[in-house]
Amino acid sequence: MAKNDFDLNGLARYLHLPAGKVMRMADRGKVPGRKVGGEWRFSSSEIHHWLEHRIRAVDEQGLLHLEGALERFAGPADTAVSIEAYLPLEAVSVPLPARTKASVISSMIAAAERTGWLWDPNQMAEAVRRREEMFPTAMDNGVALLHPRRPQAKILEQPILAMGRTQQGIPFGSASGALTDLFFLICSVDDSGHLRTLARLGRLLGEPQFVSQLRATEDATVARELIVERERALLG
Repeated sequence: MAKNDFDLNGLARYLHLPAGKVMRMADRGKVPGRKVGGEWRFSSSEIHHWLEHRIRAVDEQGLLHLEGALERFAGPADTAVSIEAYLPLEAVSVPLPARTKASVISSMIAAAERTGWLWDPNQMAEAVRRREEMFPTAMDNGVALLHPRRPQAKILEQPILAMGRTQQGIPFGSASGALTDLFFLICSVDDSGHLRTLARLGRLLGEPQFVSQLRATEDATVARELIVERERALLG
């Protein structure tokens, strides 16, 4: 078994689920894995991509459970996820000066670069473009969660989030064909932090009224304040 991959019990601990339930999920093809010598083995990279898609599909309670499971599995060296800490005001662009998919990516990378925490914007932009070509990150509610396929730790001082709202919706590859006007760029330094950030954002953006408020704001400061207040309310 490759380093960092899971056996059945390891994946059960990671997901904070009974081993029997994980086995049934694997037997039914609901979680990616393969049998080696009659025992289930799970590639960590495949599990992370499976969780990415799962985060986009589950409801608030499911996201709460998933985020809690990922937090409990995180090691003592893993820092707590904080949208407020990752998203400084200079990384918020309202309105976002972009009218095409390519210009959205460029503008969002520029917003992240303004933090001073992104050391190689060209490499990050290329990684995000490749991810979008592979599988678009736009959702049917008009929000896209841009990110590279794997964390880019070598070019980041710390995790970064950038947020932007275009003046009008643009085609960004959502499954339903819906236009997208709200964009978040996620720049993580490790897989655990990436998944926990996705889960936290999923909880923030799962409330349609909150998304409507973000969509209506005309000011970057107000947009960030809305996000910070929403996260604080979720964390209680």
